[in-house]
Amino acid sequence: MKILVVDDDREIVQLLEIYIRNEGYEPVTAFDGKEALSKLNTDHEIGLIILDLMMPEMDGMEVIKQVRKDSSVPILVLSAKTADMDKIHGLVSGADDYVTKPFNPLEVMARVNSLLRRSEHEVTNDQPDVLHAGPLEINQDSHEVKTLKGDQIQLTALEFGILYLLASHPNRVFSADDIFERVWKQESVVSAKTVMVHVSHLRDKIEEATGGEKVIETVWGVGYKVSAH
Repeated sequence: MKILVVDDDREIVQLLEIYIRNEGYEPVTAFDGKEALSKLNTDHEIGLIILDLMMPEMDGMEVIKQVRKDSSVPILVLSAKTADMDKIHGLVSGADDYVTKPFNPLEVMARVNSLLRRSEHEVTNDQPDVLHAGPLEINQDSHEVKTLKGDQIQLTALEFGILYLLASHPNRVFSADDIFERVWKQESVVSAKTVMVHVSHLRDKIEEATGGEKVIETVWGVGYKVSAH
């Protein structure tokens, strides 16, 4: 498994290279957004991206936008920008998780391992491989979501995890904390806003692909659900 580290701060890149190797992964490095996209397009063994937001040539937000046109590879954002709106903007743009600088490299690797577990579809093992939720067909084995017309919806690993969790338990309401702990595989710590952003982005993709179908329902003050059909 290769992990692409993208940051214009060479000391940070070198530090993360050490920890990535210690975890048994192979680091690939880039020092600006354009270089990152070039390496991602030529090296198909890259399984995750650790990405700084503030970079020359092309910033991290634009990199995320370009990657998400045709890839659901997990993206972990690193940035010194700590305002809540910056975090939300990064997640809505298509990132899967966010760590602020200065960071503990052990925390970064814990997030990396969690995202990689999600990308390997460790959602629930006692459910059928293919589920249906309204106009959607959700295939756990291939990690694909298609409309009834056969159009594929490109989702991140976390978005797929949320949708599969809700669809595999129709009519059950999951709180934001429940979703965070089951999908992120981490103890919930102030997770409501993070989950809200991912659900919002997931809904947008579903509605765009299905002509406005509302698959995920909000139960105000409680959480989210997918109704049985």
